[in-house]
Amino acid sequence: MNQLEQLKQYTTVVADTGDFQAIEQYTPRDATTNPSLILKAVQKAEYKPLLEKAVRDHPNANNGEIIDRLLIAFGEKILETIPGRVSTEVDARLSFDTEGTVAKGRDLIALYSNAGISRERVLIKIASTWEGIRAAQILEKEGIRCNMTLLFSLAQAIACAEAGAQLISPFVGRIYDWYKKSTGIDYVGAEDPGVQSVKRIYNYYRKFGYKTEVMGASFRNTSQIIELAGCDLLTISPDLLQKLADTDAPLERKLSADAAPGSNIVQMTLDEKAFRFMMNEDAMATEKLAEGIRAFCVDSGKLKQMISALR
Repeated sequence: MNQLEQLKQYTTVVADTGDFQAIEQYTPRDATTNPSLILKAVQKAEYKPLLEKAVRDHPNANNGEIIDRLLIAFGEKILETIPGRVSTEVDARLSFDTEGTVAKGRDLIALYSNAGISRERVLIKIASTWEGIRAAQILEKEGIRCNMTLLFSLAQAIACAEAGAQLISPFVGRIYDWYKKSTGIDYVGAEDPGVQSVKRIYNYYRKFGYKTEVMGASFRNTSQIIELAGCDLLTISPDLLQKLADTDAPLERKLSADAAPGSNIVQMTLDEKAFRFMMNEDAMATEKLAEGIRAFCVDSGKLKQMISALR
């Protein structure tokens, strides 16, 4: 049994891609997308027709609306391949706009509904800012499930769980990147700060009974994935899925709800002031959150340029 098959015994495997062929190959339960992944996909000849169709079918729509239609088109295609859920991202420019995020989340769910897809199969991806978390709280109460992305800290994780978010996506690789650059150390296995962050969040949730799912994301190597076997979900890029499939070495469960109560961690309740102070104290989380929002905005801008060129 290869490592991918072993991992699936402990953890729900999610494909971190907009590439339908890769999704078919690795048979994940769920799939996640973001502006960067969609931009990468539509530059391939086999997926560009989806972009062309979105532009052609909605001649009076603005570029932002075309992107929404494109996201739904990818979501529909992905849901034809997987049995579970697809994550679709809210425009990163709304990261500090609670009302705008709520409206966009409702719009995306309505577009899916019009395409005959139930809201239970969709997660709305929202940046884990204070404003984004408040938006998720509103959407969750309306039965719209949320995937909280760009999450780098326990403060963000606690606030998301207290808001009742369906799922969080802590970014293992980007945490690792920051600490490697800051210290010059190439962390491996259990010493990896990104791995340690997800373990801490997972144990916190399970020790204190939060229902929010933990989905480790943004991996740089298979060592990070192996150390998080047993996490609720892991979203993994096609190249790393292939490396796991190519390896037959034993893979052990590292995280479990049964072990979490023994964790040396104290429960906290965060209001806005405490959340912002904890984020300010965490240079890595603050920098990576801002950098991630900027990067998604840049890639959305590139998508809009591609749309303009097709008009």
